[in-house]
Amino acid sequence: MSNPKVKRVLVSVTDKTGVADFARALVEEFGAEIISTGGTARALKDAGVPVTPIDDVTQFPEMMDGRVKTLHPRVHGGLLAKRDNADHMTQAAEHGIEMIDMVVVNLYAFEKTVESGADFATCIENIDIGGPSMLRSAAKNFESVAVVTRPESYDAILAEMRANGGATTRETRAKLALDVFQTTASYDGAIAAWMGAQLEGEGDGKFPAERTVRLTKVQDLRYGENPHQAAAFYRRDDYANAEHSLAHAKQHQGKELSYNNYLDLDAAWTAVREFEGPACVIVKHLTPCGVCQDDDLVAAYQRAHACDPVSAYGGVMAFNRPVTSDVVVAIFENKQFVEAIVAPEFAGDALDMYSAKKNARLLSTGGVNPAGGEVEYRSVEGGLLCQDSDAVAEDTSAFTVASKRQPTPEEMEQLLFAWKACKSVKSNAILIAKDYATVGVGGGQPNRVNSARIAVEQAGEKAEGAVAASDAFFPFRDGFDALAQAGVTAVIEPGGSIRDEEVIAAADEQNVALVFTGHRHFRH
Repeated sequence: MSNPKVKRVLVSVTDKTGVADFARALVEEFGAEIISTGGTARALKDAGVPVTPIDDVTQFPEMMDGRVKTLHPRVHGGLLAKRDNADHMTQAAEHGIEMIDMVVVNLYAFEKTVESGADFATCIENIDIGGPSMLRSAAKNFESVAVVTRPESYDAILAEMRANGGATTRETRAKLALDVFQTTASYDGAIAAWMGAQLEGEGDGKFPAERTVRLTKVQDLRYGENPHQAAAFYRRDDYANAEHSLAHAKQHQGKELSYNNYLDLDAAWTAVREFEGPACVIVKHLTPCGVCQDDDLVAAYQRAHACDPVSAYGGVMAFNRPVTSDVVVAIFENKQFVEAIVAPEFAGDALDMYSAKKNARLLSTGGVNPAGGEVEYRSVEGGLLCQDSDAVAEDTSAFTVASKRQPTPEEMEQLLFAWKACKSVKSNAILIAKDYATVGVGGGQPNRVNSARIAVEQAGEKAEGAVAASDAFFPFRDGFDALAQAGVTAVIEPGGSIRDEEVIAAADEQNVALVFTGHRHFRH
């Protein structure tokens, strides 16, 4: 089929950006007839664009507060009729149906309505019915109909029509049709997710029988974990806490982020959000190698770096406070090579100073979302696992002291820090902390005693008088003994092992305070 010229255009948009100029060009340059509805028709008339009201086409008034206006055979017949099918064209002529060559439609702003905090009834009224119907009809018949959903496409469409005697190409129409089905799928997914959230507790709630994950590609990546693996980064469009998330962070400088950069930055950003005071987290290969909370952000960085300077080299960092030039000076003094840094903000002079390190990526999120609160996904072959994201939000009043010796108030504060930091370490996780900074980290081991030994070895003399956290219970006392013998004075862990009494006995024998939280924080 040859490319049909655009003679008749139906325009009905919520986002009216540029629509008057686009419609005017269609009329003045190509002699197209513009059909329009309600508010769009009024806007075009006010701009001096000749418009045929939809009522004149359907011979039926808009009714029910605009709920019914385009769901009519003279609209959908004009969109769906196959132009090379004699029967279709004969039937159209018999019923006074004229062809429509282009549809310019974008949908009611349902998601923005929800984000505004509108009530249930208002959100329901902002579910578009006619718009998706017209888009789908036009997209299905893309051999004959061009369908435009985005204002940013207007200039390219006009340029193509100018180059093709008032017609669009099949290639463009097919791409526009694909965009329609992606748009309507995302739109319906947003409605389904919102409705599911409203009905939580009345059905499947947070984990419905069917789930739509809506993604928009941000960028192609150079490669995945290894150079032979292709990769891309997608942003979740159904993420409620999008503000201040890593996926929406602004990159100020540096090379494009890699697959592994994103993983490490996510681990660091997730970890640093656990802390209320100024904090720094340094991550290497998804493992925190330095975590510190301090009254001063510079000190937090310096002490986090001191935890494991060797591993910190070539890692990524996250801060929960704006990065100032003083922090940058401290990084430079340590001669630390950093792959990427994420923080709520960077001071102007800090950005100026880092501009000399052209390969370092600096990302600002604009703020800090509270830890947890969202559903997270992990892929397995052929499927997805879904769960609530983990955050250290236990009620400390529910903690129990299992040992005879009570932790001192200072030890308890240190234990809470260690407990928050331990959550970000791969299980089996053991973390030794002192003065609100990690001094030894062991994790990702098949057994807990090896993790304890690694943490003790890394801490060295700093283990004396320190505290420790274990993300899950000790299945045997050997891991606990390794910590106590290194000089650790207090340990926090979930409890719940059938051998808890052995571990409690070990604590009492060695005069170590032992706190049970009742919750574990595995990170597989």
